Amino acid sequence: MAHIRQAPLDLGSRRYISAAMDAPFLERDHEHDLARRWRDQGDAQALHELVFAYARFVIKIASRFRGYGLPLADLVQEGNVGLMEAAARFDPARDVRFSTYASWWVIAAIQEYVLRNASIVRIGTTAAQKSLFFNLRRLRARLAENPDGLMTDDDRRRIARELSVPIAAVERMESHLSRPDQSLNATVGADEGDAMFQDFLADDGPSPEEITARRHDTEVRAEWIDDALAELTPREREIIARRFLVDEPSTLAELGTHMGVSKERIRQIEAKALGKLKSRLGERVPNRDEFFG
Repeated sequence: MAHIRQAPLDLGSRRYISAAMDAPFLERDHEHDLARRWRDQGDAQALHELVFAYARFVIKIASRFRGYGLPLADLVQEGNVGLMEAAARFDPARDVRFSTYASWWVIAAIQEYVLRNASIVRIGTTAAQKSLFFNLRRLRARLAENPDGLMTDDDRRRIARELSVPIAAVERMESHLSRPDQSLNATVGADEGDAMFQDFLADDGPSPEEITARRHDTEVRAEWIDDALAELTPREREIIARRFLVDEPSTLAELGTHMGVSKERIRQIEAKALGKLKSRLGERVPNRDEFFG
């Protein structure tokens, strides 16, 4: 991925980071006491002290994700969301430090934010893709044989084996990370007024004229069918409708039971009705091959 220049932190963000770095470390017993007060008594002051003591921990983790082109302040904010979630779920009775437990929640929150915002194209929708997204650059730096960092087919195969993903997935992610998102409204040439990228996209859909013609043909066919159905008796119309004009057609046996006759009689009535329809439509259709092939 190309180097991405980061915007400078605003004054508020700098002050927050400075204060977080100066916050005192918590002793193990005091940390667990704060966690118990928050869990058992809903002590908001205890929660504030516990969370702010580990704000530096969030900042450190967030800094590892700056290479994805997102503001550090936003990464820290998302990490704090994960820290709050960890505080809500932490069990002080277990023999584990809060920082160890919270690290998974902080990393998960930041990774989800990066995946949602690093590109307008949704990536990392599976665990394998997510692992590939966050590990490709590291593995490329470790495994690539070329000094310039460009991967060979052998490099891609090694990375695919390392992460248990198809080589095609490595190639797609490599292509995605090597090129930033580009607007379709961007011009192709350097001069003002040049064509935009979207001007070169082929539209495989029907043209407005074709859509209008198809709608007209459909309306005409529907009118012809209604006219032809009017030539049938009520029983013939019911049989044709329930056999051909519904999403779940009835069987001959079902219609026979419904009308109190045999299925063979239903077949005879259906054949007669279809003959009437064919005859009537033949009179109305000006170009039989065009509409009915």
